[in-house]
Amino acid sequence: MTDIEKINSLISKANEFSLEKKVEFINEVRNMVSEISPFKTEPIDSIQWVKADDVAANDYNPNSVAPPEMELLRHSINHDGYTQPVVTWKTDKGIEVIDGFHRTRVCKEFKDVRERVHGYLPVVFIKDDNSNRSDRMASTIRHNRARGKHNVTAMSDIVVELKNRNWKDSRIARELGMDEDEVLRLCQITGLESLFEDKDFSKSWEAGDSVEDDYEVLTDDFEGDEDRGRTANTSDPTRIFHTFDKWECVEYNFYGTKVEGMTKEQCEIKYKEFLLDLDKFEYALKQVISQWKHSCEHYLTNKAMNRIAWLGQASVAFTYKIPSKYCGGFNLLTKKQQDEANEMALKYLNLWLKNNGIDEVDMDDALSIGRQIAIY
Repeated sequence: MTDIEKINSLISKANEFSLEKKVEFINEVRNMVSEISPFKTEPIDSIQWVKADDVAANDYNPNSVAPPEMELLRHSINHDGYTQPVVTWKTDKGIEVIDGFHRTRVCKEFKDVRERVHGYLPVVFIKDDNSNRSDRMASTIRHNRARGKHNVTAMSDIVVELKNRNWKDSRIARELGMDEDEVLRLCQITGLESLFEDKDFSKSWEAGDSVEDDYEVLTDDFEGDEDRGRTANTSDPTRIFHTFDKWECVEYNFYGTKVEGMTKEQCEIKYKEFLLDLDKFEYALKQVISQWKHSCEHYLTNKAMNRIAWLGQASVAFTYKIPSKYCGGFNLLTKKQQDEANEMALKYLNLWLKNNGIDEVDMDDALSIGRQIAIY
C-alpha cells in the first residue's frame, strides 16, 4: 500500500467519527502537514476549526461595526461562507480574538450561520512570541488599519496603554502603522499631561516632544488598576462625551494624515495664511460652533485640553480639510499674529460656552495652562 493509499484509508475511517472527533482529527492532520510545510511560519498555513463558544472577545478592539454592516457581513458569510479565518491567540482561559470579532459574533448570534458551521469557527493562532498584551493590541490595530476601520477614541486609549507599558513613540508608530505625529495627536485626545509636553502645545497649538523617561514599566498583569492613565478626563461631571462616529470634525479630515496634491510645507503655509486672514478665520469659527454640535460638545467641555488650539485646528479643517497634524503652521506666525489668532479663538470659545449655559473662561483656562494636574 502506498503512502497516499494509507492516507486515504485513514480519511475513510474518519468519516465514521462523531462530529467533534472528526474536527479534532482534521485539525491534527493539518498541524502535521504544516510541520513539513515550507510555509509553516505563516499562521494561515494551519487553519483550525474550534467551537465558537470557546472564543472570547478582547477588551481593547478599536473597531466597531454599525448594524447595517453587521447584517451585510452576515449576508456575505451566508452566501460566500467563511473566506477569512479569525485571528486568535491561546490564553489560560481559552481562545481570545485578535482580529475577527464581528465574524465571531455572526457565528454566535445568527442561528442560520451557526447551524451551517456546526457551531465552529475557522481560526489561526498568532506566533507565540507575539502573545503578550502589547503585541496583541498592536496586531489588532494593524489588522483594523489595513482595512481602514478603527475608532479614534479607543485608539487613543490603546496608545496610552502602550506608552504606559514603556513603548516609545517611534515603536508605537512603527508597530501600529502610524507616523509619530499621529501618535502625538492620539495622546493629545486623552488630555493627559504625562503623555506629551503640554507647555509648548499650550503656546503654539501643537504638541511638543513626548516625555519618555518617567514611565513605570507595566506588565500584562495589572488588572484592578485600569483607571491609572487610561481615560481622558471622565471624572469631570460637566464634561459631555460623544462617540467618534458622531464627531463632525472627522468628516472634514481633522484626523487625516495628508492632503492630496499638497506637501507638508504647503499645508503649513496654507495654515499660516488662513490664520492671518482674521475675517476668514472668524467666519470659519462661526460655522464650527454652529454646525459641529457633537464635536464642540465633546471637545469644548474638556477643561483639560487646549480648547484654543482645537478651535484653530477645527477652523482650518472646516475651510480647507487640512488635518490638525499640520498645525505647525501656527509657529510661522509672529508673536503678535499668534496673540491675535488666540484672541479670536477665545472670543468664539466664550460665545459657545455662553450659548450653552457654561461660564466663560480667560486665556489661561482656555489654553489649559496648569489645569491637567488639578483635574487628574
